[in-house]
Amino acid sequence: MAGSEVLSQAEIDELLSALSTGVVSAEDIRSEEKQRKIKVYDFKRPDKFSKDQIRTLYMLHENFARLINTYLSAHLRTLVHINVASVDQLTYEEFIRSLPNPSVINIFQMRPLKGNAILDINPNIIFSIIDRLFGGPGLPPGKPRALTDIEEAIVRRLIGKTLESFQEAWKQVVAIEPRMEAIETNPQFTQIVPPNDMVVIVTLQAKIGQSEGLINICIPYLVLEPIMSKLTTTFWVASSMAKQFSQESMDILQRKLEKARVPIIVELGRSTVTVQELLDLSVGDVLQLERNLADSLSVMIGQKEKFKCKPGTSGHRVAIQITESILGGDDTDE
Repeated sequence: MAGSEVLSQAEIDELLSALSTGVVSAEDIRSEEKQRKIKVYDFKRPDKFSKDQIRTLYMLHENFARLINTYLSAHLRTLVHINVASVDQLTYEEFIRSLPNPSVINIFQMRPLKGNAILDINPNIIFSIIDRLFGGPGLPPGKPRALTDIEEAIVRRLIGKTLESFQEAWKQVVAIEPRMEAIETNPQFTQIVPPNDMVVIVTLQAKIGQSEGLINICIPYLVLEPIMSKLTTTFWVASSMAKQFSQESMDILQRKLEKARVPIIVELGRSTVTVQELLDLSVGDVLQLERNLADSLSVMIGQKEKFKCKPGTSGHRVAIQITESILGGDDTDE
């Protein structure tokens, strides 16, 4: 296979035949793998993405999967489960050869990044969504077929909403404006980059009702090359923290806090009595507080003393006048 990760059907049949006839045993294969201490590297298909970049793409599209999962669950009103199955890098030719015919292949742009990307949705998933939107139980047709004009119009609307979620997920790394270019059904007519160019394939496992299938996102290396430095977990965390503590977010948080209601209690004083004295209390009894008339009263916010005040009246209402702020702990900025 010369380092390729995709087996042809003939190679699969030959391997299964060798295992079943005893020519090759599973134990021999495992022992051979243990003995091999080198890794084959094919210079015709070099690795373009580091493990850190693959991990970042995985995290990024996990957020994308959550967004479209929420949208489809509410839109279809049925059980939807979508999660990231894998993130791999391979040649564009290998990706195209793995797609069935007919397929639902959506070509879209990631402006301002140059070039096109592909969003491939398994026909079972597409026809299940269409059947559900048309009032059916959400079952795909028994035999694969191409989309009709009406079905294609529904799919275009669905893809538009999906690309909005794609834009939302990617804004953590770069601000993009995805725009759908075309919908193709034959993989052989879809040529966005040369066959030997490297691409990253994000595979999502989707289950809608009783139907299951894969959603593949194919992004060529040439499209991501200008932002490769941003596809790292370090940049991801740094941008998340910067966004979290930006001045705009702090202003929003402050406005929300200013509208929050908090209880304010003015404590006139305290007195310590025995349990027997408490039991003997009756209407008209007088308790002597541990405070003089000239002393300031305590203003309690929650369970903490925050101010000192003087009692008085304002118009016909009882009121207090703040005379002192009490600072403590991390409250020096108040």
